[in-house]
Amino acid sequence: MTYEMPKLPYANNALEPVISQQTIDFHYGKHLQTYVNNLNDLVPGTNFEGKTLEQIVELAPDGAIFNNAGQILNHQLYFLQFTPSQKSAIPTGKLAEAINKEFGSFENFKKEFKDASTSLFGSGWSWLSQDKNGKLVITKETNGSNPVRSGLNPILGFDVWEHAYYLDYQNRRADHIDALWKIIDWDVVEKRMK
Repeated sequence: MTYEMPKLPYANNALEPVISQQTIDFHYGKHLQTYVNNLNDLVPGTNFEGKTLEQIVELAPDGAIFNNAGQILNHQLYFLQFTPSQKSAIPTGKLAEAINKEFGSFENFKKEFKDASTSLFGSGWSWLSQDKNGKLVITKETNGSNPVRSGLNPILGFDVWEHAYYLDYQNRRADHIDALWKIIDWDVVEKRMK
């Protein structure tokens, strides 16, 4: 199995001004491409040959294979959750119901998610996931880890590595988090629910 770059459903400049073309060119075009190249070099001849990204992230010990597979999986979820023409500023349907049930309101969910995103020390990800019972949970993952590692189903992820926002926001991680809400495709996020 060869691991490939996800195809963006929008042009590299389509998410401006939230995410600039320069950031997409570097973040997607260079960082993610490096993870894909690395994993394709690392996996042949190992027990992970032929495994999906999810299987590798769930089973691999910490190290190069896990880190690169995790970052590919994380970035696939991340880049494919965006839309240049937001259909709705808030989720609807079963996702909205689940958010209201677990967090009281969408505004409270956004606050808790922002708190998780801004309080993560160093590099990593903040996630909205479902546990085995379908309950929504917010988690923080360091470096390239993913909630799959803990048996969760990730449905929304924010990249809080500096390369995701530094060209556009410098050290203002909180401003980056606030802006991302403007480009979330809630239909994509809801379809990830089980």
